[in-house]
Amino acid sequence: MPLKKSWIDSANDPAHPFPLNNLPYGVFSIGENEPRCGVAIGDMILDMAAAEETGLIALADYPLFDVPFWNDLMAEGPAVWAALRARLTDLLADGAEEREAVEDLLVPMADATLHMPFMVSEYTDFYAGKHHATNIGTMFRGAENALPPNWLHIPIGYNGRASSVYVSGTEIRRPWGQLKGPDDDKPRFAPCARFDLELEMGAIVGTDSAGPITVQEADDNIFGYVLLNDWSARDIQAWEYQPLGPFQAKATATTISPWIVTKPALEPFRTDTPEREVELLDHLKDCGPMLYDIELEVTLAPEGKSETTIARTNYKEMYYSSAQQLAHHTTAGSPMYVGDLLGSGTISGPGKTERGSLIELSWGGKEPVTLDSGETRSFLEDNDTLTLRGAARGDGYTIGFGDCTGKLLPALDDPYKR
Repeated sequence: MPLKKSWIDSANDPAHPFPLNNLPYGVFSIGENEPRCGVAIGDMILDMAAAEETGLIALADYPLFDVPFWNDLMAEGPAVWAALRARLTDLLADGAEEREAVEDLLVPMADATLHMPFMVSEYTDFYAGKHHATNIGTMFRGAENALPPNWLHIPIGYNGRASSVYVSGTEIRRPWGQLKGPDDDKPRFAPCARFDLELEMGAIVGTDSAGPITVQEADDNIFGYVLLNDWSARDIQAWEYQPLGPFQAKATATTISPWIVTKPALEPFRTDTPEREVELLDHLKDCGPMLYDIELEVTLAPEGKSETTIARTNYKEMYYSSAQQLAHHTTAGSPMYVGDLLGSGTISGPGKTERGSLIELSWGGKEPVTLDSGETRSFLEDNDTLTLRGAARGDGYTIGFGDCTGKLLPALDDPYKR
């Protein structure tokens, strides 16, 4: 599919992340005004609340955009999602008859503050990238026992904290927790010393379900995707994870990019999951290309210094798709809700520079990463800024998500000293 031409010139730049082919959904504010829904087009944002008020957008007999989140639109279902995309394309395409009316509803993206694009109902994070799982398993259990026996049969996951999902640009505080080294007699309470990132994609559930659904139904229920950084306290995790897995190590923060890229924008980039080593049970089998060819990168910038690209990989490296993860999530009868967020799990490729976490890049701290400034990192240091970027490259256009950025602030003084 080639570039769709818009009357907004910046949207026709092949390198710009928000062409007419994309039309991602976010929430923005200007100055002291209240946050409201917006659609990114080139270097502008279309004010959806204003478009609905003027009658340019009319999808229901009641307002959908008088709230600062996209959940109400999601709840209307795929037919309304498609109707909105078609209407937006008509309004913003080159030669649009209603251009003059739309021009009054556009605001410069440079003047906007971006907010959480949706209300997160619940959050689940998976461990579904084979290269990442193999690397982590090799470090801790040896190459012969790298993958747990169940890994090739089901997408492993855990239920996380919806309350600590934040939009890009939110500063993150280094957490305190119980730490116990291999030679320590007992644990101690201290700031995390091995804080890390995890490069992931997040899938947003747009349709409620009750009870088991198929992989195809799960794919139909996904509204769109964001970049996701699953901040991880590795030393806290090492002490707490047996026998029930991550808890406080993953509770500090999860950062997402500010724009929801919908499935229609990603359709041209569908690709198959990797070849299966073990045949999946029928309820989890692939029913077509369920991954996407999305180039991903991570940069790290020490305070006051330029960023260094520390990893590049691709979403197509995942072993399980978000549709398979969602289908598996429902097998025991768990209802899924509009606004549920599913983290893909760390996305790593086969090469050393394709690893999506510092614990892999530094091999547990034994091989520190050298930055362009000459500094090294095994894990994140105070005031480091992490940025995740993603792009799908089409015929003369780019589909982007906006940066997924967070700065790590120093730990608080002992929070229990009163």
